[in-house]
Amino acid sequence: MLTATYILVSLSVEQASIRMSLLAFQKYMHAQLRQQSRLSLAQLQYAGDWLNRLYQGGYWRKVEMYLIPAIRQAAPHADGLLDGLLNEINGLNHAALDSINVVQQRAGAAIDHTELQAEQLCAAIDAFCATLLQRLEKEERELFVLARKVIVGEAWFAIAYQFLAHDARAQEARRGKAQVLPFVLPVPGTPDGTVDATADAVPAMPQPLRAQA
Repeated sequence: MLTATYILVSLSVEQASIRMSLLAFQKYMHAQLRQQSRLSLAQLQYAGDWLNRLYQGGYWRKVEMYLIPAIRQAAPHADGLLDGLLNEINGLNHAALDSINVVQQRAGAAIDHTELQAEQLCAAIDAFCATLLQRLEKEERELFVLARKVIVGEAWFAIAYQFLAHDARAQEARRGKAQVLPFVLPVPGTPDGTVDATADAVPAMPQPLRAQA
């Protein structure tokens, strides 16, 4: 059915966007932390904040908000299979959250003048990104396949309507306030990632992170 294909393609585009965001964040942090041995508290908080944003963003995806509820409604008898798959996905989410906790705990320790080695931060970021990339792959290989099997007929049209409404709300929100989510290179002077609507289309490169003396 064309509607089902549209929905799964839309989901794939969303997945690809998240994947690119994770890889961009990972690459950016590696470039900034290379050859550093000590980090400031501000640097730790910056990394922790972005890890948390990328993690929390997973709960606002169309997969979570629309596809999974549609699978449950379409095939209650498939709950056992779906629950088993979701348990695996939740396990990956917990592993990603553990990586965030490592960074946040180190940031707390930095207040007591205990510094986090840059390589440890890179390792936590790598673990976080690898785990969420694995989650995306599992969803694409297993959850999307399950959706094709159990969702039929008018249910696909209902999901498509939800997608269109979701995209319209997102577009309206972007008009009101441009935000950098998922991760893109931040603009100097806007550590929260918010982009000034009057800024150039291509943001200037941020100041490089500097090791604490």
